[in-house]
Amino acid sequence: MPNNMMQEFQMFRQNPLQWLAGRGLNVPANIANNPSAIIQHLMNNGQITQAQYNSAAQMARQFNQRG
Repeated sequence: MPNNMMQEFQMFRQNPLQWLAGRGLNVPANIANNPSAIIQHLMNNGQITQAQYNSAAQMARQFNQRG
């Protein structure tokens, strides 16, 4: 992984809601601990598309296979 990507990942892990908000993705605090609800909220509100989610999920699977 490039160093920048690793740094972004660490920032996301430390404070996911802040990281998302910094990219224009707003998530209510009451679903902060529910990844599935966050994804559903972002898709329901047009903040991400199904294609964007699919792409991110595919990248996550590839990272898991390498590790």
